[in-house]
Amino acid sequence: MFSRPLKAAVAAAIAGAFSLTAAPAQAAPTADADPWSALVPTYTATGKYAYEPFAPGGGYARTNTCVPQMGYHYVNATLLADPAVDPAKPEALLYEGGAVTSTRKLVGVEWIVPDTAVTAAPTLFGETFSHDTALHVYSLHAWIYKTNPNGLFVALNPRVTCPA
Repeated sequence: MFSRPLKAAVAAAIAGAFSLTAAPAQAAPTADADPWSALVPTYTATGKYAYEPFAPGGGYARTNTCVPQMGYHYVNATLLADPAVDPAKPEALLYEGGAVTSTRKLVGVEWIVPDTAVTAAPTLFGETFSHDTALHVYSLHAWIYKTNPNGLFVALNPRVTCPA
């Protein structure tokens, strides 16, 4: 039979172990936290547009102009008119491929806010939108379907090509 002090020590050790497992430590969020988990709503909302013919039905207008290192911008005019920034509602889908639209591949997304709608550059995922003074918009790209060696949110992706 165990002595009373030994029983107390064992009971204290067990209680301490349970208290450590009952309340796991939570790390405080940091500015450079991994953005991939925050991009889940974006994937959920845009994954269906990997099949390009679904994009026009979702309100994204096709374009025949390919921007080097960005691709074809399919813009949703309804979302563009609303200055709200929502991870699940990017204003543009970015595709690469050729003249046959149904063969284009989704490579990224872009949030666009007219600079007349806000007084300062918006932020999303801890990233500040870039300002395009020629187009009078703020924008943020996310290369979630094709890796950008320069960074997930960098505007130009050297791996995105336009037809010759």
